[in-house]
Amino acid sequence: MSDKRIVIDPITRIEGHLRIEVVVDDDNVVKQAYSGSTLWRGIEPILKGRDPRDAGFFTQRICGVCTFSHYRAGIVAVENALGITPPLNAELTRTLMNAALYLHDHIVHFYHLHGLDWADITSALQADPKKASEEAFKWCETPYACGADKLKEVKDRVSEFAKKGNLGPFANAYWGHSSYKFTPEQNLIVLSHYLECLRIQRTAAKMMAIFGSKNPHPQSLTVGGVTCVMDLLSPARLGEYMTQFNEIAEFVNRAYYPDIVMAAKAYANEPSVLDDIGVGNLYAYDEFLLGRNDYLFKGGIILNGDISKVYDVDDTKITEEATRAWYKNDAALHPFDGQTEPNYTGLVDGESIGVDGNLTHSKNFDTSGKYSWIKAPRYDGKPMQVGPIATIVINYAKGNPKVVKVVDKFLQDSGLGLNAVFSTLGRTATRMLEAKVIVDHGLEAFKSLIENLKTDQETCAKYTIDNSKEYKGYFKGNAPRGALTHWCRIKDGVIQNWQAVVPSTWNASPKDAKEQMGSYEACLVGTKLADLTKPLEIIRKIHSYDPCIACAVHVMDAKGTKLGEYKVNVNA
Repeated sequence: MSDKRIVIDPITRIEGHLRIEVVVDDDNVVKQAYSGSTLWRGIEPILKGRDPRDAGFFTQRICGVCTFSHYRAGIVAVENALGITPPLNAELTRTLMNAALYLHDHIVHFYHLHGLDWADITSALQADPKKASEEAFKWCETPYACGADKLKEVKDRVSEFAKKGNLGPFANAYWGHSSYKFTPEQNLIVLSHYLECLRIQRTAAKMMAIFGSKNPHPQSLTVGGVTCVMDLLSPARLGEYMTQFNEIAEFVNRAYYPDIVMAAKAYANEPSVLDDIGVGNLYAYDEFLLGRNDYLFKGGIILNGDISKVYDVDDTKITEEATRAWYKNDAALHPFDGQTEPNYTGLVDGESIGVDGNLTHSKNFDTSGKYSWIKAPRYDGKPMQVGPIATIVINYAKGNPKVVKVVDKFLQDSGLGLNAVFSTLGRTATRMLEAKVIVDHGLEAFKSLIENLKTDQETCAKYTIDNSKEYKGYFKGNAPRGALTHWCRIKDGVIQNWQAVVPSTWNASPKDAKEQMGSYEACLVGTKLADLTKPLEIIRKIHSYDPCIACAVHVMDAKGTKLGEYKVNVNA
């Protein structure tokens, strides 16, 4: 038999449009993998000619999830260009808003986007609620929403969907797949937390709105500082933030943490989630200002998974190229000089495995040419992996005590070795660990803000823009999905060029001129699939990165021209 191609398009339960193609051999082992986005990026030309003070309000529209990340990046890049240092109150307020974003993003990612790759919902309907409650107490002294009566209510509620022949939000998944490892009772625990998280994520959204005025797309950041002065001076608003933060912390400690420990135990011997680091080069920035010059997370570079050495980040070594991306200039350019002129060459005729397991005609990536709207960022010519796995491993390697304490406790509770972190299981665990470190220490920024407000109520720095000067500036930090940079040039008082190098561009990048794969592609090679018509192993790996393809590509041009029209047949 010859090699077979599997096309998964679109990858669902992510932000944006992502297509994965793999080639498997006769043993169903992935030999080649291709990751590509099918919608065009256009935010950069939209920003050209705009007043730089408006940049943040445009960049936050890059994504509907991590809106604050790109909003802050757009504001800080201009501040950096103009030489503006915001007041400490403004910096700490941004930290509090950032904490709301991270906690919202991470809990939603596991329960509503990725958790169903680990928990089989149909199996949960066979669980004994009393035994499930007893199981929950094995993982937490005070488990969240796991009393026998509560679990029976959850089971009955979802069973009603099943009796009607429709599982609602749980429909059309690969239930019963052989790589699921939770018991029915463990599946019921995760199902209960899935439903509880629908309520908790609303609390996180409200927490962002306390200082941001709304969520998504908050409105209170401005070049120079923040505008939410009355909220910062209101004891009631400050108290509301602390109350909501503690509510989310309780969910992280009593649901999210024990569920990941439970998953680590259950999947400790499942080959499809282990030893698949993808790209072993890790990259992160300083993030979460807790007090003056005091960051919760430290940045750095780790090469080839060697945690004995952490290098400083040299931003001059960052480039983006388009050898395999649908743009005209293939050269490896620094973001200050980046270009985004489209050059779409399309798909090619081919064959792939259909849902019935037989070969069918399909339009496939042109794997000998260009096949994605995502560029290939590189650091000193090397592909990098970004995200919580990079943040946690870099900080553990640096001996950050706040991180080391949490990681060591998790390794003890789960029985895993440190090497297990370099995997799909590790990517999922480190996202939870990042949330855990934030709930343990995030209120330190809150306390610093309260103390500083007692003697200093400055919230915005004064500045001027000299239209006769040219400016260059950048933002460098982390978003929930990993290292994020924005780069701008300002001339004649308006934006001349803008480039955003986002986490999912690093991780989802296509091959470069040297045929080096991005982390999505690299982590898939060598994966053995149990069923070619149900590639859960692939979906689980890709979801572990929490893809945000909307951040990496966009679908609007500078003149607002209609680029395409799409109709979904809901009865198909």
